[in-house]
Amino acid sequence: MDETIEFSGYFAAHAVWSVSDGETLIPLVAFETPDGKRQMKRLVAKRIEDGVAQGKEWMATNPDGAVRAVLIYDAFITLERGRTDALVVTARDFAHGNMEMTLAVPYRAASDSKGFAVHRPKLLDFKGTAPDANRLTQALWRGIAKHEKGAAVWNAHLDESE
Repeated sequence: MDETIEFSGYFAAHAVWSVSDGETLIPLVAFETPDGKRQMKRLVAKRIEDGVAQGKEWMATNPDGAVRAVLIYDAFITLERGRTDALVVTARDFAHGNMEMTLAVPYRAASDSKGFAVHRPKLLDFKGTAPDANRLTQALWRGIAKHEKGAAVWNAHLDESE
């Protein structure tokens, strides 16, 4: 399970890097096959919602026989301060009981007068045997740190006020 959380951290960092210049993230599915090969598919569609639906279908059916996968897409969530942009990250461990975790990575868009910022991830849902929160957090940050460009952007623009 730690490997899946770390895997999702790596691709969450990739997504943060992708939106840091003001672009909307094209939904993506990244996965690892039993032989350790990693792949990433961008889910290009006329509407973002259609790409997200394709990603959810992929996660439900696992057509590539992945041992772990993550779906990431741009959305809005509501925090205490109101509605904000966020990357929704759904990680699935197919090899160990179909554990599934969904978190949001709130961010302030680059077009905001205050500039781009990324906030602490927020756990939205967990299905399966819940891991120790500290262990989950460590695995997530290990994955983030492994994406050199994404980690640099995340660290440079981290706003822990939320």
